[in-house]
Amino acid sequence: MAVDRDRVSALVRELLVAIGEDPDRPGLRMSPQRVADLYADEFFAGVGEDAAAPLRRTISVSHGPAPDTTPSGAVLLRGIRFRSVCEHHLLPFAGHVDIAYLPGEQVVGLGALPKVVDILAARPQVQERLGEQIADTIDAALDCRGVLVVLDAVHQCVTMRGGRQPDASTVTVAARGAFTDPAARAELMALISRGSA
Repeated sequence: MAVDRDRVSALVRELLVAIGEDPDRPGLRMSPQRVADLYADEFFAGVGEDAAAPLRRTISVSHGPAPDTTPSGAVLLRGIRFRSVCEHHLLPFAGHVDIAYLPGEQVVGLGALPKVVDILAARPQVQERLGEQIADTIDAALDCRGVLVVLDAVHQCVTMRGGRQPDASTVTVAARGAFTDPAARAELMALISRGSA
């Protein structure tokens, strides 16, 4: 379902009136359309999109271009930048995601993983669910032996309102398969920490 730009624009105009502003003054005249375009093209472009679509082009490990290089350990992609909008206050949160998966018979091009993140983050979200959705999508699409997703994000609902903690970040972890084992997870967490130092 695509974002209804006209409706969003009308509602933003109404919001401006509701807070006591004049939506026709020069500084605000284009704001309703700008917000509608931002929501449709960026913040909520993932609504209704299939997050598994980027993972459909896989490479066979045993029959692919390099069958003699079967991975024996995890594939880890660190530092994937993301931004999303918290569904509680409709304020942005942003940070980075580290994704590790233990391949089965199929691997995927590394560029597909950030695309999964982008689709799932471009929806009204909470960080805890976002990590779980990324892990579930990769686990189901790649039929891998394990998935670990670590998100570290700064939330404007924490930094700009309420307690106003500008240096606070939130870390969440989602694990599937082999990485639900604490020892297997610890090795990857050490690699992830080393990369962020």
